[in-house]
Amino acid sequence: MKEKQIGITVKKEEDSSEWYTQVIQRADLIEYTKVSGCYVLKPRAYAIWETIQKYFDAKIKKSGVSNVYFPLLIPESLLNKESQHIEGFAPEVAWVTHAGDSKLEERLAIRPTSETIMYDSYSKWVRSHKDLPLRLNQWCNVIRWEFKNPIPFLRSREFLWQEGHTAFATKKEADKEAREILKYYKQVLEELLAVPMIDGMKSEKEKFAGAEYTLSIETFLPTGKAIQGATSHCLGQNFSKAFNISFLDEENKKQYVWQNSWGLTTRTIGVMIMMHSDNKGLVLPPNVAMNKAVIIPIIFEDTKDKVLKACKEIKKELSKLKPILDDREDYSAGWKFNEWELKGIPIRIEIGPKDVENKEAVLVRRDTNAKTKVKIKDIQKEIDLILKEIQKNLFDKAKKFIEDSIVNVNSVSELNKTVKDKKMGYAAWCGLKECEENIKDKADGAKSLNIPFNQKNPNKKCFACENKAKYYAYFAKSY
Repeated sequence: MKEKQIGITVKKEEDSSEWYTQVIQRADLIEYTKVSGCYVLKPRAYAIWETIQKYFDAKIKKSGVSNVYFPLLIPESLLNKESQHIEGFAPEVAWVTHAGDSKLEERLAIRPTSETIMYDSYSKWVRSHKDLPLRLNQWCNVIRWEFKNPIPFLRSREFLWQEGHTAFATKKEADKEAREILKYYKQVLEELLAVPMIDGMKSEKEKFAGAEYTLSIETFLPTGKAIQGATSHCLGQNFSKAFNISFLDEENKKQYVWQNSWGLTTRTIGVMIMMHSDNKGLVLPPNVAMNKAVIIPIIFEDTKDKVLKACKEIKKELSKLKPILDDREDYSAGWKFNEWELKGIPIRIEIGPKDVENKEAVLVRRDTNAKTKVKIKDIQKEIDLILKEIQKNLFDKAKKFIEDSIVNVNSVSELNKTVKDKKMGYAAWCGLKECEENIKDKADGAKSLNIPFNQKNPNKKCFACENKAKYYAYFAKSY
């Protein structure tokens, strides 16, 4: 069989858009479909999402959240019940108007988010303070149709997510949970995907439509753009008043519940790809790699049986890592090296006839390409150690990149230069909507990312206007 060229043909630093498109396809993660913005998640991609699901699901269940499922189709009358909410989502909604040739009496929205349909039920379920807290989550898909240039994972029209919707008797409980969930999101990105995150509060302009406030985790990518990792919203009593989600307290007085909603999506996979991958292809953190190692025998006709026998024994020993044994004989070892580098397998194990004689194997790290010779009897212990090193190295490298990308700015012109240099600004800011709109106009489309927690009052003027600064915030161009 003739070996075809499968490598990446453009450099990440020269054309990140084309580079990303090639990586996700050639690493066998995505298949494009005939509907723009809707993609097939192939097994290697879906396995990453399953790992995220399992990790996060365990955390929220331990915290007291239960999983449910609500319908995909939402009547227009429900979607219109909270005015700020529908105003924020109106451009994104895809509508079902017909069943066969018959026009429906009422348009049905294909779920852009589930606040309205879930809270219609909550209004029936909550009657007494004994019914609270109500903490539910669903794993599902959503459709949002407002943009022209979809990017797989990062900005698709259909995506997978979880959406948590909770109700409490007091604001204090809601505030506590909003922070708790954000902490879990940060752990998903940092501990699984090795992507450092900045946690904080969104500006008034950038908060979720209908929320009292929005908390987020954000990161900065090598493309020179920031991206939001996940959000946790305190909805206050906006929805509970619109949907009459009320209860009788211990003194038999009617009260409206305090609500939160929170979500994490398959966008996180794109964030991971963009942060870590290189000009050879995909780089996967070991904690989310479906196959953590690939075994490649160096085959010669007279020693083939002996080498393959050793490889099969190693595969069996390393079974918990789900290693791949690539024993295809119609491809050269070099071609296989390139293919599995492209697909991001964390460790490559090379075994030739001399290695078998010496009872050794060669381990090659995907992140640094460093080679190590190990005794086969020690291979499990050595690989476990190297996988931990790879996970830590990817996180540390990304953290240094982000820290080196932060520039303290004292004016809009300085922010404009920072953005053009593909970096992220940090500035004392007033937080006003009109000020942010002015910044976006004058700083090449930069917007606020979030306002980090636990900071002191800047005690100075806003970097962009004459008003007093309330806090420091991050600014950058963003996906």
